[in-house]
Amino acid sequence: MTAEILSTHTPELFQKAVLRASELLRAGEVVALPTETVYGLAANALDETAVAKIFQIKGRPADNPIIVHIAGNEMAKRCVTGWPPLADKLAKAFWPGPLTLVLPRAKKIPDVVTAGGETVGVRWPGHPFIQAVIRECDFPLAAPSANLSSRVSPTNAEHVRAQLGGKIPLIVDGGQSQVGIESTVLDLTVSPPRILRPGMIHTESVAAVVGNIQHSTFNIQHPILRSPGLLARHYSPKAKLVVLRWRDDADLHSQLSTFDFVTRRSTAKTDQSSTGFIIAHTRIPSGENPARVSVIPHDAEAFARAIYAELHRCDAAGAEWIVVEAPPDLPAWAGIADRLRRAAA
Repeated sequence: MTAEILSTHTPELFQKAVLRASELLRAGEVVALPTETVYGLAANALDETAVAKIFQIKGRPADNPIIVHIAGNEMAKRCVTGWPPLADKLAKAFWPGPLTLVLPRAKKIPDVVTAGGETVGVRWPGHPFIQAVIRECDFPLAAPSANLSSRVSPTNAEHVRAQLGGKIPLIVDGGQSQVGIESTVLDLTVSPPRILRPGMIHTESVAAVVGNIQHSTFNIQHPILRSPGLLARHYSPKAKLVVLRWRDDADLHSQLSTFDFVTRRSTAKTDQSSTGFIIAHTRIPSGENPARVSVIPHDAEAFARAIYAELHRCDAAGAEWIVVEAPPDLPAWAGIADRLRRAAA
């Protein structure tokens, strides 16, 4: 199988892609669609067989639940058994957008979607293309990231093609994802609500709407996970990734010298720049270092938009190790810090 890739950059192409994606989804197929967070691997959330294909294609563990994507509050309510006033407040504040709400699941949501759990995560995505597809289909879409399990999430169609192009019939090219990391996940089945996965809608923004919230620890140990993104290792490039802080070049070089993956290569007669990459945002290394250097802006939103694409670029270039400058310990960077911790685990 070779994936058909459809563009959406004119109204005519957009509508053609909506109809083609909807046709395949109604037939029980799995397709890759753009969202504002990352690209999703979508199937009819009410079709157990179709959703099972997502797990097979990704190599996804069966105990890792999938978020259900909807278009509008009324569709969200059909996926759950309870819709508290707090859900209305959060939907009004943040939907469409990168916030997932965990609520008691409706019986129509198959076990495969929720990993056998009694809750389901629902989200109204902000990207116009996936919204149009959901409206055309008139059913919710189960849609985890469109990549192999545990690998770096895709933020453009080429990232999807490189990993899954031979496994799915269609990839819709909706441009670069504008958020860049996965949604914030908020569990409304506990009181006070708990952030299960941080994202670019950060804790302070959520707290301004709901009041008190709980903060989950790095690894949540439950028999049944209530959200994706809770596994210890996730969002990982092929290369070994470490997150470091450094004062200057000398400090960076000193820290790098302690890592086996760097020192193993230090005596090899090869071009170090071909195997090592440093991604920085504030302390920019000079040209005298054992790696290629790339710079992402010191701004949380810009960094989030760019980091996965940068990790994909490193993998494509054959990186053996990647050093990422640690993000600031600030609320706006919490989702980024979470992704980097799991990528480095």
